[in-house]
Amino acid sequence: MEYYVKSVVPIIESNYDNFTTVEKNIADFFIQNRKKMDFSAKAVAEQLFVSEASLSRFAKKCGYRGYREFVYQYEETFVEKPESITGNTRMVLNVYQELLNKTYSLVDEGQIARISRYLNQAARVFVCGMGSSGLAAREMKLRFMRIGVDIDSIQDSDLMRMQAVFQNQTCLVFGISISGEKEEVLYLLKEAHKRKARTVMVTARNKEMLEEFCDEVLLLPSLRHLNHGNVISPQFPVLIMLDIIYSYFLEQNKYEKETLHDNTLRALREREEKERYLGE
Repeated sequence: MEYYVKSVVPIIESNYDNFTTVEKNIADFFIQNRKKMDFSAKAVAEQLFVSEASLSRFAKKCGYRGYREFVYQYEETFVEKPESITGNTRMVLNVYQELLNKTYSLVDEGQIARISRYLNQAARVFVCGMGSSGLAAREMKLRFMRIGVDIDSIQDSDLMRMQAVFQNQTCLVFGISISGEKEEVLYLLKEAHKRKARTVMVTARNKEMLEEFCDEVLLLPSLRHLNHGNVISPQFPVLIMLDIIYSYFLEQNKYEKETLHDNTLRALREREEKERYLGE
């Protein structure tokens, strides 16, 4: 994929909350840096007034064997950006492009394949979220129900708590929370896990405690560290990831699912034609 470059920055961002104060200082440096320079452990340690051991611990928390492996990946994928971007349209499009690059860097195709299998195996699927994440949950419901998935979306906090009681080993539960901190979403995932349901958290924050009750933690690119990230809908990175899951899921029994999709479209068209006829 010549237009997309693997980058370590989304990995740093997703682990940001797990860092110590010193490690966050290191993280901020690598996230915000826009210049090619000497990234050797000695040079960076001197510039940031940290020890080389701190750089090594930081790299290991990001999933690398050490600082040398981390910085090799950082230098390999470092891309200089234009110093100035003019025009709101160009600015927004550049932010979207950056989000796409970050999604490409984070996506784990093996994980997506596992989640697709969970969808195929589940008798019932629930997807929950609040606010903009709730809108993304509703979009997921509408898309997947049209290809035969018994799926429901929940945006109400009381319903999330009540629905938690009815989960069992035949269910699959998706929780969408960009921050990874929505109490209602976490409650449903925890209770569903206790009742042997499979659980998937979709989030931009890789919190260690999520592993205790989530079968999969599906990481999204964070808007927090983007320039002008506040003008981008937080639904966008969620919808990209849902599209990737949808494409993988569709490939399993593709003919059958495409037939179901076409049948739902036909049913909607028939209703529209009937309403138009009655209106005349």
